[in-house]
Amino acid sequence: MYNWFECKIKYEKTVEEGKVVKINEAYLVDALSFTEAETRINEEMRPFISGEFMVSNIRRARIAELFPNEAEEADKWYRCKVIFVSYDEEKKVEKRTPSTMMVQASTVKDAWDTLMIGMQGTMADFEVAAITETTIMDVFKMGVSNAPSQSEI
Repeated sequence: MYNWFECKIKYEKTVEEGKVVKINEAYLVDALSFTEAETRINEEMRPFISGEFMVSNIRRARIAELFPNEAEEADKWYRCKVIFVSYDEEKKVEKRTPSTMMVQASTVKDAWDTLMIGMQGTMADFEVAAITETTIMDVFKMGVSNAPSQSEI
């Protein structure tokens, strides 16, 4: 089971005109604690950022499921609010349980399609309440490093 943390980093980047701009980016990190999340985001980002950067915020992200998409054009992450619907026979009441899922896609329609493919084996009834584009740049799962290997450097 994954334990997700949303980590935000700040750094300065020199753009084409020689102007220095401040960049704020958000990443999703799988970690056991806040301390490990900070260590992991530092390790993952070090090869990609020249100069100094700072972890400006870490918060726990309650994500039930993550659906990555290997398509090259799928460069955005969407937060999907899915509501599972069940019926309590004793109380004769419909129970609605919300759940947050992350989907990698290029558009909202692509996010919907990827979510539906990922939910195909689900036995429970569900409704999709919302699909929202996020500012998350990348996702780092436990045991899977996105940093370049020694042969790529």
